[in-house]
Amino acid sequence: MSSPVHVIGASGRSGLALCRALAAANVTAVPVVRDAAKWRAGGGTAPARVADLTDSVALRAALGDAARIVSCAHARHTPAILEAAPRPARLVLLGSTRRFTRWPDAHGLGVQAGEAALLASGRDGVMLHPTMIYGAQGEDNVQRLAALLRRLPLVPLPGGGQALVQPIHQDDVTRCVMAALAVAWGTPRALVIAGPAAMPYADFVRAVARAAGLAAPRIVPVPAWALIAASPLTALPFLPRIRADEIRRLLEDKAFRIDDMQGTLGVMPVPLEAGLQRTFPAA
Repeated sequence: MSSPVHVIGASGRSGLALCRALAAANVTAVPVVRDAAKWRAGGGTAPARVADLTDSVALRAALGDAARIVSCAHARHTPAILEAAPRPARLVLLGSTRRFTRWPDAHGLGVQAGEAALLASGRDGVMLHPTMIYGAQGEDNVQRLAALLRRLPLVPLPGGGQALVQPIHQDDVTRCVMAALAVAWGTPRALVIAGPAAMPYADFVRAVARAAGLAAPRIVPVPAWALIAASPLTALPFLPRIRADEIRRLLEDKAFRIDDMQGTLGVMPVPLEAGLQRTFPAA
């Protein structure tokens, strides 16, 4: 029988998806959450252990008997998890490809620091860096984009949206985590998990529109500086919020090889069109 999996951040989108997959595979999940009420409100049924990641005593108590640990919390908490986790425990931590951005913010810098801490630890584990995740229950990447497409007659994009993106469906993130739990890493690793192929962001926008049952959007190239200057206007209640840092990241390619994902984890991700059909089943 497989040992239980302690899931840090079980009440979040990726954490909930993982707990459901573990239950379907008859593997016991031990949710480790900051707010037990949020865990129950999200549909969690297993008894949760409550621990704030900044509370070393509570976290050590929550992980004291852990043999396999998954963290769906922000990677900046990696040092605290390493400190609290039993030395023999296998670790699977979620990072982000934000760690590769040319415009690092607190999020990206936190992922870089978390990865460095894991790689220096000598522990049995891996940090998985997903690209943009879509398709999770409550996820707001493609839903926000579809909401924007419903409201605007045209889509202004820096450079006409030619920078590359490679989104990954939540189901594939979950499959990667499940596969990583079965790998004897020995020494710590970090690897990227992504969709099967990169595409221009403009094509991604068109694909979301099709999946949501919307008309093909008219995409208009606009200088990035102009979009950044106008971004405060999206704070209006009838528009989805778009931040300046999100606009800057639309200028850089986010395309990655997935050889390790396929070879080491044995996961072939679903094409975007198929993943979007799962996201917008009624469209």
